[in-house]
Amino acid sequence: MRLIVSFAALFLSVILLQLSTGGVGPLDAISGLTLNFSKEQIGLLGSGHFFGFFIGCWWAPRLMGNVGHSRAYAAFTALGAIGLLGHTLTENPYAWAAMRIASGLCVAGCYTVIEAWLNAKVTNETRGRAMGTYRLADMGASLTAQLIIAVLPPAAYVSYNLLAILCCAALLPLTLTRATQPETPDAPRLRPKLAWRCSPLAVAGVIVSALSSASFRMVGPVYGQGVGLEVGQIAFFLASFVLGGALAQYPLGWLADKYDRRWVLIWLSVAAIVSSTVTIAASGTGTLGVMLAAGFFGFTTFPIFSVSAAHANDFATSTERVELSAALMFWYALGAIASPYVSSALIDSFGPPALFAYVACGHLLLIVFGLNRMRARPVPEERTSYVYSPRTSFTIGRLLKRSRDR
Repeated sequence: MRLIVSFAALFLSVILLQLSTGGVGPLDAISGLTLNFSKEQIGLLGSGHFFGFFIGCWWAPRLMGNVGHSRAYAAFTALGAIGLLGHTLTENPYAWAAMRIASGLCVAGCYTVIEAWLNAKVTNETRGRAMGTYRLADMGASLTAQLIIAVLPPAAYVSYNLLAILCCAALLPLTLTRATQPETPDAPRLRPKLAWRCSPLAVAGVIVSALSSASFRMVGPVYGQGVGLEVGQIAFFLASFVLGGALAQYPLGWLADKYDRRWVLIWLSVAAIVSSTVTIAASGTGTLGVMLAAGFFGFTTFPIFSVSAAHANDFATSTERVELSAALMFWYALGAIASPYVSSALIDSFGPPALFAYVACGHLLLIVFGLNRMRARPVPEERTSYVYSPRTSFTIGRLLKRSRDR
């Protein structure tokens, strides 16, 4: 309890931020369907979000170094609120895509500040418990955010206004805390080639992870509407994916520490193909079948990023791990920018099952690439510990570094 109280401001900011920015994705998709946006335009909204996220990951550490933690956090929160409120001024999908860039900037910037602050305050004794509480707060709020669209009317002023209020409220705990603002760390160098040098398979894994996760979370409502789900059911459909991914972390972490991580990635991709097929088949089995299939899909696809990151860290030195984390986030962001638009275009051309056929094809390529890479070099003698890796900022590697070193 003392730990929770000491970091209460940070954790409360995470919860409020996730409720706001995590809810805008599914709300935008449902609102776009209500306003008769094309499926490609709805996909463009998701791509806009990840484009803003990519820019924010790169810019946030530098802005934080210039103006400090609190001011940088206030600036990024203001961008998020502006992006949300701007939705009520127009019904133009391209204007909404520009506003989603602001939302993506908000997410990347705020998480960069929170994680830099958290890293400066934790000690070796409290690091494990602090990270566990941080993950619980983030994952719990993400799960709740998917359910928000069940109670928010689509394309309505009150819906976006409520999310903007939550975004502004996330500003209060961090800016009003009496805790001393920590020193600003140097921004990690962005070296995408470092990730490829350490493990080409890990790079392929995080790109396929982005293909799966970004497509589902941003275009999943379009799929749900296409197979006949109501708005409330779509909310539970998205939440089932997040819940399945959360439940997968412990068993997959155990497997990744016990066995060759390349085989774990390959068999995860095999399972992802199976879960994609099951999800397509479950569309005609009723609501419960669709929900269970979404949970299975999350269970098989969500851990791929963390397993890939653990495999890449096996080939990195301790001094490279922070920059490696940033490099893997760079590749993930690139995949996430393209995936929502591509998957929405495929749904428009071939129908709802095309979303999961697209994901299955990505995992099939990962299997082929993984089998080929297994002949390139042996498993390293010493391996790092598996660590759940949130896809939040370029600075998350600082929080995870010591856990991997142990």
